[in-house]
Amino acid sequence: MTETFQRSCEHWSEDKRLEMDAFYALATADYRILAEAMDWCGWFEERQHAAGARALRLLDVACGSGKFPLALAKHAGLASADILPVDTALLDPSAFSISEARANLPEPFKAGEEHEIPLQALTCPRGSFDIAWATHALYAIPPSELPTAMERFLHAIGDTGIGVIAHSAPTGHYIRFHQLFLEAFAQDPAQRYSDADQIVAALEARGAGVSTRNIDYVNGLPESEGKEIEAFLQRCAFDDRFTLAMMRDRPPLDGYLDSCLRDGHWRFPQRVTLMFVTT
Repeated sequence: MTETFQRSCEHWSEDKRLEMDAFYALATADYRILAEAMDWCGWFEERQHAAGARALRLLDVACGSGKFPLALAKHAGLASADILPVDTALLDPSAFSISEARANLPEPFKAGEEHEIPLQALTCPRGSFDIAWATHALYAIPPSELPTAMERFLHAIGDTGIGVIAHSAPTGHYIRFHQLFLEAFAQDPAQRYSDADQIVAALEARGAGVSTRNIDYVNGLPESEGKEIEAFLQRCAFDDRFTLAMMRDRPPLDGYLDSCLRDGHWRFPQRVTLMFVTT
């Protein structure tokens, strides 16, 4: 595993809760926008119809603190969908994240089995899940390990399930910022995040069908919220060794951050690729 993966695991811990909360001051919008991007109620009802009288089986990959299920309940009205409780398996290398997600799961999601492992290590019978999703969850998987990770993802949904992945495109803030951050602080370029295009390529190389659409938006805060912005950017790199002032003083990251600050407001341009995956 890369240093980026190790640092990401360290950040998903009780010791880093304050940084996590500061990150979500901006990043909660990522999940709200996903929840508002389509008719998730109708989509789940179609999946339930296909499953018949049994509950849907969902794999939440790198479940984090359960922000996407919460957003679906709050912004997509999923609790009113005509479906049975969704049997939700929680997968994450962090026990802290699994505990947080389990505590936060809203109706109609019902926490089930736990997998305290990275996606690459998942073992389960083929087609164990009707749905597997990974929403802003795969950044720390190094490109060299994407083939294994995507093979495991496809194995989990088998021939009849469907996968959902939401991930930053190469031009989106999360990927662009991290690349410039590594350059600015002379970090190993092998630590870079995987981007949406690489994920699509890894899936298609394994014969998967992938339909995509891009979602463009901006998240940010007023310039006066400097501490929150600093914590957000540190979390974007899973690295809190460098302050906002240091980031703004190191090329090529300085130019990018300058372009994000206009008229007293930070605005980080996001382009997220939403993928629907079948085998």
